[in-house]
Amino acid sequence: MTVMTDHAPRARPAPTAIGGSTAEAGDYLALLKPRVMFLVVFTALVGMVVVESTVHPIVAFAALVAIAVGAGASGALNMWWDADIDAVMTRTRKRPIPDGRVAPGEALAFGLTLSIGSVLTLGLVANWLAAGFLAFTIFFYAVVYSMWLKRATPQNIVIGGAAGAFPPMVADAAVTGSLGIETAVLFAIIFLWTPPHFWALALVKSGDYARAGVPMLPNVAGPDETRRQIWLYTLVFVPVTLLPIPLGFGGLAYAVIGGATALAMLGLTWRVYRIREGEEAARAAQRLFGFTILHLFILFAVLLAEHGLGLYRAVPALVIPGMA
Repeated sequence: MTVMTDHAPRARPAPTAIGGSTAEAGDYLALLKPRVMFLVVFTALVGMVVVESTVHPIVAFAALVAIAVGAGASGALNMWWDADIDAVMTRTRKRPIPDGRVAPGEALAFGLTLSIGSVLTLGLVANWLAAGFLAFTIFFYAVVYSMWLKRATPQNIVIGGAAGAFPPMVADAAVTGSLGIETAVLFAIIFLWTPPHFWALALVKSGDYARAGVPMLPNVAGPDETRRQIWLYTLVFVPVTLLPIPLGFGGLAYAVIGGATALAMLGLTWRVYRIREGEEAARAAQRLFGFTILHLFILFAVLLAEHGLGLYRAVPALVIPGMA
């Protein structure tokens, strides 16, 4: 099924040579998608603290910086490629490239330089497994998601969501030289969180995506099917958020707070599923979108507090024998 659009996206700006730029430092910072960078650093930090590691704190800090820069590089490459559709979407048209503050070629060079630098830095300060994983993450987001999936399929954010879920595993590899069950679960939590999060926004911003020609689920399958998919993904996501408890790295605080937020998530998702018309439907989707951000932050913050601040208290009755 094709996506109905009000008008076609503008032609992609041709990359230009670097030189004579009038961009300010804040414009280049915006290319890095700072809010996404913060989430990446935060989830990567949690990935480091939930695994047992004797790595030196300076090495861990340098690895976090490299992961953050790699995330920023992905953002810059994404903005370079998506400049045409960003220009026709109300929430993105003031980004540095469509607004004319940064030339496309400058953004491309900036993103590539940061990508290479972050991967080499991580390899030198940590290990090459982590560096290779970071390189794959940048490639997956910039090429597989941005250049292919985003414009090709309504499942774009489902598959592409893996890029945003990799940072805890990259951090695990950086401090242990291997990958463990803990960060695999953190990956699954972020991966399954992504569809309800973005599809709730897409229900509200479907007109924006239609104008840009991006095949988001509401524009392809309709809002009712989108609501059904949000509900189904939430039914899988919620139990996965509780896996840290039986696996022994989510303690008593995580059990209590994770259980409460899981119930809230189910309640808000059910409202989105049931309320389908008018302003109340839009408000329900907007509330769910806002809560998903808070939900993920709370879950990871509790894990960080339990392991980073020594607040972990096991729940023996719920832990699988041999997993604690």
